[in-house]
Formats: sequence, C-alpha cells, structure tokens
Amino acid sequence: MPAMKNKLTIDKLIEEARSFCIKESETKCEELFGITDGKAIGTYIEHKFKERLTSIYELEIGSSASGIDLPSPGILTDIKVTSIEQPQSSCPFEGPKQKIYGLGYNLLIFVYDKKDDSKTKTANLKFVSCSFVESKRTADYTTTYRLRQMINDGANENDIIAYLLDRNIPADEMTLSQLAKQILENPPEQGYLTISNALQWRLQYQRIVNLNENIDGITKIISNEKK
Repeated sequence: MPAMKNKLTIDKLIEEARSFCIKESETKCEELFGITDGKAIGTYIEHKFKERLTSIYELEIGSSASGIDLPSPGILTDIKVTSIEQPQSSCPFEGPKQKIYGLGYNLLIFVYDKKDDSKTKTANLKFVSCSFVESKRTADYTTTYRLRQMINDGANENDIIAYLLDRNIPADEMTLSQLAKQILENPPEQGYLTISNALQWRLQYQRIVNLNENIDGITKIISNEKK
C-alpha cells in the first residue's frame, strides 16, 4: 500500500519553491541549452516544479482549461515563470474588476537569469527572484494607488468614473458606474502588479522583483542580485 501523501499548504508551497530555486540554480540543464523561447523555458520549469509537488503532496493540478496551475481549495495559485530581462507574462482577462480588486487567485512568480555554457552545451537558470503574491495584492499598482488616494480626498461617483475612463478600463458605461459605486463602498487594497490592457491581461512584475520593504500579502522567497 503506497504511503499517504501530505496535504499541500501555502507554507509548504513556499518552502518547496525556495528549495526548488536553490537546487535548480545549481543545476546544469542540457534540455534548455540554446533555447531562447521564454514560453518553452517557462513550461519546462512549471512542469518540473509540479512534478516535485505531486511526488510529495496530495494536490490538484489545473488543466489549461481551468487556467490556474494549482486550483486546490486553500491553494488557488497560478505559477508564473519569467526572465529577469523582462519579468512579465500574460493571464486570461475575466473582467475589469481584476485590475482593481486583483486576479482572484494567488501568484507564485519565478524569475530566472539564463546563461548558456558553450563548452558543456548546458544551460543554467539562476533564480534571481521568487515571490508568493496573495490574491489581495494582485491588482494594478497605479490604479489602486490613485483610487485609494481619491477616496481619501473625498471623490464622488462621477470622479471615480472619470478616472476609470481616463485609465481606459475595458468596460461599458453601466459597468463603470456599478464599479464606481463598489469602489466607494469597498475601497480596493493596494495592488503591486502592473497590468496592461489587452485581449489578455499583460502582467509585469518588476515592482515585486525590486521590492525591499515588507508588505503584508507578499512573501519574497528568493531575492538575489543578477550577475
């Protein structure tokens, strides 16, 4: 009878991500030598990390249809892997509220610096940053900062609608009006992503990578200078 697997928790996920980053940063990888396609590298790392998790823990792995890599209740985390050269990725657009109230799930962000060794024909991925970002911090930084500021300054519904229009929040007039009411009744948390409008949201993580202060809801798992 196979041994029972442990249940994955957020704390264990963070521990595993730290161990994974340390181990992989010291590993020479033949499969990734000469590969410059960020999506291919990201897929390779995601699969390797998920294999590590499923070998130890009982958890649900998401399908491409679900859109979230680790959808288990209590985990609800998407894995993002990106190069330090341009730390960004895309995610499905579900609605304009995501830019203001967050994506609706947590993010585990791996940021690597890839170096190829032509002598050994291997690649090394040094993880220069790894962060766990709780759902409440996954909104757009500038939008939430300004909205919170406006509310403190006594903005009304029309002020909020005008700002949302100015920011090109992708929504019709009725939706913006409903959103403005909600913002006034329930001010958003300060987000820490940069979210660009597109058919899919474009998420940029430079602010998280560079973050030096302790922020509730953001765990800096690995933080190394690029060499």
